[in-house]
Amino acid sequence: MALNDLQFHDAIDALQRALEDRLDASGLDVDLENSGGVLTIGFSNGSQLIVSRQPALAQLWIAARSGGYHLDCRPEQGGWYCSSSGESLAALLARLVREQAGSTLDFSGLPGGGS
Repeated sequence: MALNDLQFHDAIDALQRALEDRLDASGLDVDLENSGGVLTIGFSNGSQLIVSRQPALAQLWIAARSGGYHLDCRPEQGGWYCSSSGESLAALLARLVREQAGSTLDFSGLPGGGS
């Protein structure tokens, strides 16, 4: 079942708000900027994660030092999953934060984080 446009934007909005809240509460030294549907997460070492919506493709994209990741919504599996690695959004974010910031964060429970 594919998301319609309204569901897609609502899902990304909820995810980005929850991600900001999780990072704010984490104690990590991060700068967060959310503008035009693009959430930029800046770490103290100067690296960034960019989480953006791609409505034409109905995908969530994440840009990181290690590359670009395209995620598709799989409601039957409970969230967003990387089209190349199969990782859930929660697992992918945990890995990328560990790689870029050297910190371990749990992203389970995010809206669309997957199982």
